[in-house]
Amino acid sequence: MTDKRIPKPRVAEPQRRQGVIRFEIPEDMLAPTHPARVLWDVVGTLDLSKFLSKVKAVEGTVGHKTLSPRMKLVVWLYAISQGIGSAREIARRVENDDAFRWIVGDLTVGHHCLSEFRVGHGEALDALMTDILGSLVHKGVLSLELVAQDGMRVRAAATAPSFRRLPSLLECREQAALHLKAVLAQADDPELTRAQKARREEAARDFQRRVEEAITTVEELQKTRKPTDKPARASTTDAEARVMKMADGGFRPAFNVQMATAGSPLGGPRTVVGLLVTNLGSDMGSMTPMVEDIERRTGELPHTLIADGGHASHEDIRAVTERGVEALVAVPERSKKSGANADDDPAIVAWRERMETEEAKRLYKTRACLCELSNAHGRAHGLQQFLVRGLAKVKCVVLMTAMTANLLQHAAPLLG
Repeated sequence: MTDKRIPKPRVAEPQRRQGVIRFEIPEDMLAPTHPARVLWDVVGTLDLSKFLSKVKAVEGTVGHKTLSPRMKLVVWLYAISQGIGSAREIARRVENDDAFRWIVGDLTVGHHCLSEFRVGHGEALDALMTDILGSLVHKGVLSLELVAQDGMRVRAAATAPSFRRLPSLLECREQAALHLKAVLAQADDPELTRAQKARREEAARDFQRRVEEAITTVEELQKTRKPTDKPARASTTDAEARVMKMADGGFRPAFNVQMATAGSPLGGPRTVVGLLVTNLGSDMGSMTPMVEDIERRTGELPHTLIADGGHASHEDIRAVTERGVEALVAVPERSKKSGANADDDPAIVAWRERMETEEAKRLYKTRACLCELSNAHGRAHGLQQFLVRGLAKVKCVVLMTAMTANLLQHAAPLLG
């Protein structure tokens, strides 16, 4: 009799009780020219002592060692170069991505530590940006002959419904107080752990603090408004965010990021030499502080500063011209029609006449190839929406983004 039984398939099932020994050399994980290696080497040439100024655990005393600021900075710079702006995502990548594992080595870093490092060293990041530009000037690879300034609106970590008028904010204040009282009343709840109670209390106090900041902001904004204007509003998520007109024509909570880019119209690297972060929806009035920021960071003034018509403030043009900077700013139609009163000002007359020359028109065409590339790099490096709140923290993110672009483009001269 024929055996018609179907043979049983042979299947390999995972075995988890078998011991495994793996041998690997972390140094061999990445190619010699990998961006993570490049950033690690370049950052190693910089002075990072300001990141350790508040460290209490020093030699000869007790306390845990402080995680390497070089490691944390390179982790962030490499993550930004890959378009990653979330500390939680970086913590996940550290577990399974070879580049992040190589940077971290045998250390362990969590998302809380990464988040605190990103926003807790504003002065050190600002000084580091200045040091990088100073080094490039010293090596003769950075020229301020031609600088273009442009602004872009970046979404804030707040939503439109979080903006409230003063009566609504006063109601929120009462609700926040009641919520905190209810949370504190649960201090004896045996079903909650000590960590859960602490997190709930921290969240309740944080909301109460944000409501108070929003109330203060509304009261300050209301002082500058006319009786015919609409009542001021502020966000209970980020009181420093403002609703701005975006590039697509819509209105959303955002911050205004201004960057000045130096480079040659013939090509080559582009260098962010100055930056400003404001919560003003207009670019007017930003040229003078930008010129001051460039001089502070590089020790020099740009020879020519190019900007679009949105920056055409007569006060700015006068101020930068007096400092010896040639302003090539598009003359908007509104200025042509209403500029009769300004014709007596030599600086304004010279600006308008200069913009009619062929040389000025030729140079103005280079604006896009300078600043638009920096804007594109910023978008690709994560400046789509901020995940942090407040101008100070937002500026930290922008500084890291600008440093990432500068270091990757000038790695060779900085290492030379």
